[in-house]
Amino acid sequence: MLPAAFAMVLFALSSVTARRSVRLLGSDNANLVRMLLATAILALYAHTLGVGFRGPALGWFLVSGVIGYGICDTAIFLALPRLGAQLTTLMVQCLSVPVALATEWLWLGTRLTRWQLAAIAVILAGVATALFPGRRPKVTPQPAEPRPHAGPGARALALGAVAAVGQAVGAVLARHGTQIARDAHAPIDGFGIAYQRITAGLAFTIGWWVWQRAGRGSAPGVPSAPNRRAALPWTLLNALSGPTLGVACYQWALAVQPTGIVMSITSLAPLAVIPLAAWIERERPTVRSVAGGIVAVGGVIWLTRQTGN
Repeated sequence: MLPAAFAMVLFALSSVTARRSVRLLGSDNANLVRMLLATAILALYAHTLGVGFRGPALGWFLVSGVIGYGICDTAIFLALPRLGAQLTTLMVQCLSVPVALATEWLWLGTRLTRWQLAAIAVILAGVATALFPGRRPKVTPQPAEPRPHAGPGARALALGAVAAVGQAVGAVLARHGTQIARDAHAPIDGFGIAYQRITAGLAFTIGWWVWQRAGRGSAPGVPSAPNRRAALPWTLLNALSGPTLGVACYQWALAVQPTGIVMSITSLAPLAVIPLAAWIERERPTVRSVAGGIVAVGGVIWLTRQTGN
């Protein structure tokens, strides 16, 4: 459970820092820059201490990266201005767990006990209680941001569903690749898997960014020089906490636990955002978010007891 807990905290930090970088650079530019930075950091490790692009599961990791990094993250960034961060996070984190469980059950034959499933349901219920849109929490004045559309339409909900499915399927494929590498006694670790996955995801992200700038979509604007300088520390921290260290811990967790359990723990990341946002952005949590957090943490404790880890 420890690597999944590390991943959860790192994903929460990534979410808060991403909010700052998006505000300064725009969503498409912020996503591309953080992917470039994370890929460079992981490449330095992979081509010195790791295995680079070698390994019997390389193909699985590349496909997983296109789905989990490329399609999933692109859908998330498209859904954010339509659904808002709260509802987008709720859809992705809550829907991805049952999708992952169903995918592993149908494809890999991984089965969980009824008590493990019950604990996962408690976790998801707590997350949903804490994050379901309601009265907005009090925040200190911040620079103006575009507000999400008044109501989520079919396209926005479809984007959230695509992101959830992409996250789940990408995780299952990565775990399958890890099992193949382990069976072949091939040297592989979380950072190496993250590098192979993010390289494929970066290719997709670059293609999407170029496609937009070619005029087939709304081209990303060019941020000003002051905004670029101000965004650099936030973007770097976002790249380190999310696609680099966060995914490395995530892959470490997938190597030792079923995907459904790992994703249930990492689904607590939005709750961990609450104290970080209170510290960095002076957001005050609502009573509902605290109550949901207590329920979700109780589910994690129950799940930990059921798995014996």
